[in-house]
Amino acid sequence: MKRHNLIGLTLAALILITALLWVTFRHKPITQTAPTPRSSHTTPSVADQPQPFNKTLYSTSEADSIWVVINKKRILADGYVPVDLINPNVPLRLAKTSEEMLVRKTTATAMESMFQAASKDGVLLMLASGYRSQSLQKVVYNGFVQKDGQVAADRASARPGHSEHQTGLAFDVEPASRTCEIQECFADTPEGKWVALHAYDYGFILRYGKDQETLTGYEYEPWHLRFVGVDLAKEMQQAHQTLEQFFDLPAAPNY
Repeated sequence: MKRHNLIGLTLAALILITALLWVTFRHKPITQTAPTPRSSHTTPSVADQPQPFNKTLYSTSEADSIWVVINKKRILADGYVPVDLINPNVPLRLAKTSEEMLVRKTTATAMESMFQAASKDGVLLMLASGYRSQSLQKVVYNGFVQKDGQVAADRASARPGHSEHQTGLAFDVEPASRTCEIQECFADTPEGKWVALHAYDYGFILRYGKDQETLTGYEYEPWHLRFVGVDLAKEMQQAHQTLEQFFDLPAAPNY
């Protein structure tokens, strides 16, 4: 056989084999390894889980603590005076020289922010009464006793040493117009309604709420606000509790 015939036969054979392979694999399906699916249920880390509110962050017994709880069963040290009393930059019912126009610095800062926000909403507020010394509280309390008798006085006013006003963290608020001044009808005024809705945003709670006298020891006072800080104020707003309930303290209806 001649050399060129052998080459021709070899080429023909290669062409035939290539054709057969092409026909075979042309219709063979392509296989693909499926990816391993990820689990849709991942375990959140401890940092992602909501943490319980820390009720021990501040003391409820130390007079200078913003969480101090004063009531008919819990008394301040004799003659206690806060060290950081100042005049807040808000409308005042009395002259700046009056001790009732003083509050603690933290209270003043939060009060100023709240009054400014209220003003932007067309609500004008005024500080009616802030800090009261133990001696002034004695005068106030005795005035209630002389007017209404001791039983009624104990529902409306704190005895000396038992008043939140002495801490510098509490104050009475009223409309700048002095409508319903230190009266329950304050709750029905535009000012009272605004305070009830927004005070907690600035760290204040309504200390003596409606239908809470068996827990707090005092009648409903929609004008009496107490500074506790924004975090605690929001927690209490959601829980709808008094300080006594929130901190698991005994109710204080009697001395």
